Amino acid sequence: MMSTASPYNTLIDSLSPDDRDALLAASVPFDFKVGQIFLEPGDTVEHVYFVYKGIISAVAAMADGRTVEVFMVGREGVTHPSAATAGAITSYSRQAAQADGQCRRIEVSRLRALADEREGLRAVVSAYASNLQAELEQSGACNALHRAEQRFAKWLLRCHDRIDGDTLNLTQEYLASMLGSQRTTVNEAAQGLQKTGAITYSRGKITIVDRAALERTACECYNGRTREPALTA
Repeated sequence: MMSTASPYNTLIDSLSPDDRDALLAASVPFDFKVGQIFLEPGDTVEHVYFVYKGIISAVAAMADGRTVEVFMVGREGVTHPSAATAGAITSYSRQAAQADGQCRRIEVSRLRALADEREGLRAVVSAYASNLQAELEQSGACNALHRAEQRFAKWLLRCHDRIDGDTLNLTQEYLASMLGSQRTTVNEAAQGLQKTGAITYSRGKITIVDRAALERTACECYNGRTREPALTA
């Protein structure tokens, strides 16, 4: 019999022991490096990833080359959760590793078969899919209405929730591509946060110094942290 111990992923850890063991038996460990591309727009989704270290970002790319992150997945979630209950799925974004990490990878067909058999697994993944949809809807309003410094602070908090430690290795170019902003706008926002003492920023490294100050700057769209999720046996 498999051990009921599981990776540090909130969804996996919230499953019953039987469902958890079934998912772990059907999936494999998978390590990824920053910059690794999982999917490009138009690709058929063949695998999903339950992340327990690092970050996978979904990035929308426009015809003129501009990009913006639409959502990120860390140890709180799974990529393409709707694959558990839907038919063939096509990716509408580029999915890439924002930080080195580890996960469990499972074929979509195997996940769907498990979800068909196991109501608890289906419920957990479906609930996450609903939460992700709500986040996407909120992000649309956020990107249109909130100031760059507010969105930048929110984005840093969400990254901080999903990594170990307080330092992020991020260039201005990369930050601009995630936020859908000009490099000068990102630099002004970073300098503003540095002046308040929320972060230090130099040579492509951002260190969170005062998280409370960062939270005060972030817009209302930041609604909590996933850094220390409550686990269910």
